Amino acid sequence: MFNSFFSTTAPDAQNFHPVTDHIKDGQIYGELTPKDLEWTCGGSFATETQTWYTFGNDGTFLMCQIIHSSVGLWYPQIQFTCKVFNPVRNIKIWKSVNISNFVTPPPGHDKRSSRSDQFSVTHKAAEGEFPEKYIINANLGTDLQIALEIRRPATVPGFKVGNGPKGGFSYFGADEANPEGYVVHRFWPRTSVTGHLIMNGAAEPMEGPGMFVHAIQGMRPNLVAARWNFAHFQSDEAGGVSGIQMEFTTTDAYGKKGPGSGFVSVNVGSLVVGNKLVAVTAETKWPGEEVPADAPVISRAKHTKTEQDADTGYKGPTEIAFEWKGPSIVPDTKGDYAAKVTCDLGPVATPHGLVDKVDVLAEIPYAVKMVVNYVAGTKPYIYQWMNPATMTLHEPGKEEPTEVNGTLYNEATFIS
Repeated sequence: MFNSFFSTTAPDAQNFHPVTDHIKDGQIYGELTPKDLEWTCGGSFATETQTWYTFGNDGTFLMCQIIHSSVGLWYPQIQFTCKVFNPVRNIKIWKSVNISNFVTPPPGHDKRSSRSDQFSVTHKAAEGEFPEKYIINANLGTDLQIALEIRRPATVPGFKVGNGPKGGFSYFGADEANPEGYVVHRFWPRTSVTGHLIMNGAAEPMEGPGMFVHAIQGMRPNLVAARWNFAHFQSDEAGGVSGIQMEFTTTDAYGKKGPGSGFVSVNVGSLVVGNKLVAVTAETKWPGEEVPADAPVISRAKHTKTEQDADTGYKGPTEIAFEWKGPSIVPDTKGDYAAKVTCDLGPVATPHGLVDKVDVLAEIPYAVKMVVNYVAGTKPYIYQWMNPATMTLHEPGKEEPTEVNGTLYNEATFIS
């Protein structure tokens, strides 16, 4: 508090520094180090997550997430959440389990692994086609147990945006060296998953492609962003294709000219083609500044059609488009990769592929809810959809685009 009295920072100074500021010499792709995927378990108002998404070959969608949330409490709140969804078989299971005796690292492992009374997540190194993997075992109740092996292909390295210790970070506050908060994401953009789900005592195989993201919000969630968009497209066509995006839009408090200049959108993404990571994308859109259609790098999520939703009070998307463009990172392949996915989500009354509308405050622990309610005064909602989708893919050296059929899981989060 006293710092604010004696601050020499101009009131209209830039107080948000996006991850794109740390890209040097056009090097968007940043190589992950083992430490990048370690649990930090930060205090104060940090929320840290590890999330694994899988599209089963039988049409089942699976999301597993560990949430470590301090949110200013004396002790962290830790949850394991899981969603199983299969619209054809009318399966929809949602679990949010409070975790006890969380430990990282477990004996014999580093902090990429963790365990508790309810689950174990073990990171293991290997050789050959899949150089590393996570093994997840979880008992989430009498009706759902999970046993999965999630492998990263050698040709699809994990990534962050920008190299070095600042790679992946967006900073909040005028002084980057002493930020008020930060956001960071690290990704495995395509994984190969095998294992089983045990639902009501019956074992079901779970196999298919997916992705993994380790994320940290180093400040109160209501101060980080007003909106989020997330895209996860996977296809086994064209040798294995993936397109992912994570986008957040700051609150009005953080922007190029200090408080009141915010609503800055930061988008990071990647393309996998032929089961190879071929491009990493990152783009920042400042308020009042147009982004050119022919920009050298494009990473964009756009709600192309919207409709007021009486259930949530927000204007939710009824059509959404995701767009990527970036220079090839494949050795001996020069040029740009570009792709676009447009998905009709349907009207609010009869949506297409709606998995859930999640009332966030209804799903988090009571102690965290009281803090978030007090500091935010908002009612955050997450819309989740899963639909068949087609990616229009442009590859270097090919005059005509390739139409790739796959599955798109996407989220639109409204916080304020």
